[in-house]
Amino acid sequence: MKITREEVEHVATLARLKLTPEQFDLFGEQMNDILLYMEKLAKLDTAGLPGTNHATATVNAFREDEVKPSLDREKALANAPASNGESIVVPKVI
Repeated sequence: MKITREEVEHVATLARLKLTPEQFDLFGEQMNDILLYMEKLAKLDTAGLPGTNHATATVNAFREDEVKPSLDREKALANAPASNGESIVVPKVI
């Protein structure tokens, strides 16, 4: 598939890019190379391959919930500019 200069100009217009004539030629060649490679990939038989959504194997990063000692509420609120005894009070932002 050969991409035309008009198609490059159309993509540049959609992306709101102002390109020089040299850039139109360069980007046209690069886009053509990408599309030719995609055609080559489309010819591969992938019927028996499982689908993937990550390039590398992912591992569950979650941990078990454990009760651990935490900072005492009074100590946590001690340096707050204002509190209601349970949480820090902040001014409303609109």
